[in-house]
Amino acid sequence: MESIVKSEPRESEEWLEDMASVEEEIDIEYSMSWLGKQEVPNEEQVSSSSAVCGSDYSAAEEEEGSNERMGEEEDVKEVKVSYKTTLKEPHLCTFCTKSFSYLSHLTVHMRSHTKEKPFQCTICTKRFSISSHLTRHIKCTHTKEKPFQCTVCTKRFSTSSNLTIHMRIHTKEKPYQCTVCTKRFSNSGDLTRHIKCTHTKEKPFQCTVCTKRFSTSSHLTRHIKCTHTKEKPFQCTVCTKRFSTSSHLTLHIKCTHTKEKPFQCAVCTKMFSTSGQLIVHMRTHTKEKPFQCTVCTKRFSTSGELIVHMRTHTKEKPFQCTVCTKRFSTSSDLTVHIRTHTKEKPFQCTVCTKRFSTSSDLTVHIRTHTKEKPYQCTVCTKRFSTSGVLTVHMRTHTKEKPYQCTVCTKRFSTSSELTVHMRTHTKEKPFQCTVCTKRFSTSGVLTVHMRTHTKEKPLQCSVCTKRFSTCSELSVHMRTHTKDKPYQCTVCTKRFSTSSNLTRHIKCTHKKEKPFQCTVCTKRFSTSSHLTRHIKCTHTKEKPFQCTVCTKRFSTSSHLTRHIKCTHTKEKPFQCTVCTKRFSTFGELIVHIMRTHTKEKPSSVQCVLKGFPLLVI
Repeated sequence: MESIVKSEPRESEEWLEDMASVEEEIDIEYSMSWLGKQEVPNEEQVSSSSAVCGSDYSAAEEEEGSNERMGEEEDVKEVKVSYKTTLKEPHLCTFCTKSFSYLSHLTVHMRSHTKEKPFQCTICTKRFSISSHLTRHIKCTHTKEKPFQCTVCTKRFSTSSNLTIHMRIHTKEKPYQCTVCTKRFSNSGDLTRHIKCTHTKEKPFQCTVCTKRFSTSSHLTRHIKCTHTKEKPFQCTVCTKRFSTSSHLTLHIKCTHTKEKPFQCAVCTKMFSTSGQLIVHMRTHTKEKPFQCTVCTKRFSTSGELIVHMRTHTKEKPFQCTVCTKRFSTSSDLTVHIRTHTKEKPFQCTVCTKRFSTSSDLTVHIRTHTKEKPYQCTVCTKRFSTSGVLTVHMRTHTKEKPYQCTVCTKRFSTSSELTVHMRTHTKEKPFQCTVCTKRFSTSGVLTVHMRTHTKEKPLQCSVCTKRFSTCSELSVHMRTHTKDKPYQCTVCTKRFSTSSNLTRHIKCTHKKEKPFQCTVCTKRFSTSSHLTRHIKCTHTKEKPFQCTVCTKRFSTSSHLTRHIKCTHTKEKPFQCTVCTKRFSTFGELIVHIMRTHTKEKPSSVQCVLKGFPLLVI
């Protein structure tokens, strides 16, 4: 839906003032065409001449475009009054040399130069250059008169021409065909804009503030309102939210308040609030992507997606946060970002009442309840709850690592991994614990750290019901049940259940590498955790881990765990396969086997079972 909103619908009020386009339509449809044939255009030809553009446009925009076409019958009446069978000499504009068959047409055209607006609304004092535009304005804005009703969906319209064009939604009639690509349209306005936007790339209207160019004056007016003046004159009467265009307001009311969805997909029967949404949805079935990037030839199903994509090339970020001045390439990204300041979470789960800042986050969360995983890997058939996770997973097969560090040239498969990695260079730790003020480089590490304070262990083993604070801990633990050892040493072919154990094994056994040095006694260690433990045990005598049973304190969590097993729970999960003797820790079992059965002297490095299978229960 976002892309539909971005497709820049036309404003009825803007169109009423757009005299340049009006006089051009009068020239083409009324005056110049009559020079070659002696007939008055019929109502259908006239009514369709100023139709709203674009198959990407919503039903709200269609109705607004209908408001633009309102009063065309009045225009035709004015023309018919002045029409005579004998044509007079053409009347020339003294400004742009355009010629007109009738003085009345020239008079109207001249107002596009003089900016004269002689017709004033008696209610809101707004002025217009043509009386029919004033009549249309009064009907659309003040009296809300809609005497013409659709016989299919009972929708009502201000003019019969609007109804005629609306009926083509039901009849699927598209009488106007592009002579370049043979694409068909329901009204001539759509065709004209299609040719301008797609084929001729004509953008005659330029913003005087940022020099950006547009294919229509209404797009320029809307751009000025949304980007520069921030004007939002249209207010919702239900929730008082304000919008820069009436079509955005109409769309908001339909989607948020009335929940009206009159447009149904003929393939999957899904319902939509606007015809534009339906058109975009249909492309998910037809796989049509009519909008192509001129830089990388990538194709998109909506013009809005293409506009956003182009900003990846231009690096344009036109939307700025007023709180922290951060800039964004889309207004929706800015809206979501603002919620990091306001702490607003408008989307609530109906199952667990958890709240989210975006609807997409809520949709993904709902799948944790439904267990739905709609995205499947085509290589290993593994399924995922989001397309993003599938994309990252696919890189495990393709080995693609598109994100490169600019400092050490290391590459990563995801941008988030690169962001975290960059903090190893910048030493940035933006996430701080509110209990002990310790800082972390990622929010995930902070979340896990907080569990050391809350003692929360939300993840439970399905075999032995043991609980863990992190997914990685649970995954490693499950391998004690499955006996899975996916990590193999390339030197001695020994296998390990975790990558860290393999890394430690290679460093200690094969490379004898000890890159971590104690600053107090200069002793060296193969891992940072060994160095940390050494400093705590030997130098600082720090013992932050306390037993909840006997209040005894320990320098490491592993020492505390071993203490609880040996002293309090008497748990002995490690059994010798030779003499069936049981032990509380894996290290004790190894020492027992080497001293008792292999008659070897155990060391901290030589912790190998020497052919004896390990039994853990």
